[in-house]
Amino acid sequence: MFICRQLITSGITEISPLVAHNMSRLVAATLLEAFPNTTMTDSYIPGPGQVAPSAVRRAAAFMDAHAGSPVTVAEVAVAAGVSVRALQYAFRSHYGITPTGYLRRVRLERAHRQLQTADPAVGMTVAAAARRWGWANQAKFAAAYRAQYGVPPSHTLRS
Repeated sequence: MFICRQLITSGITEISPLVAHNMSRLVAATLLEAFPNTTMTDSYIPGPGQVAPSAVRRAAAFMDAHAGSPVTVAEVAVAAGVSVRALQYAFRSHYGITPTGYLRRVRLERAHRQLQTADPAVGMTVAAAARRWGWANQAKFAAAYRAQYGVPPSHTLRS
C-alpha cells in the first residue's frame, strides 16, 4: 500500500533511480519477512559434499611431511584432491579441528620431540625450537605447549 501511494497517488511524474531501487528493496524485504521461505536456512545451503576418508588421510600425510615448511590450506587441498571448503569441512568432521589447527598441532608435537631430545648445554633454547616450528611468539608457544603437555616447554628441555 505504501509503495502504491508513493508511486501512483503522490503526483510525482518522474521517479528517481535511487528511490525506485530502495522501494524495490523494501518490497523484497517485506515479502521475505511476511511469507515463509527457505532461502536463508542452513539446511537449504548445499554443503561441500562427502569427502572420502582417504582424502583426509592424504591431507594429513601432506601436512605431516611438510610441517617444517610454509604450507597453505590451498596447497593441502590440492594435495588431497579436494576443494579448500571441502577440506575444512572434512577436517571438522574427522578431527574436530580446522586443517590449520591440525598443522599447528603437528608442529607443536615436533617442537615437543625436539625439546625432549635436545641438549640445553649445546645451546638449544625454547625460543629456537618455537621458531623452528613456526611459532613467532614465544609466549603463545609456551601457552599452547602447557595446554597440550601440562608443563612449560623449559621443563621438557631441562629434563
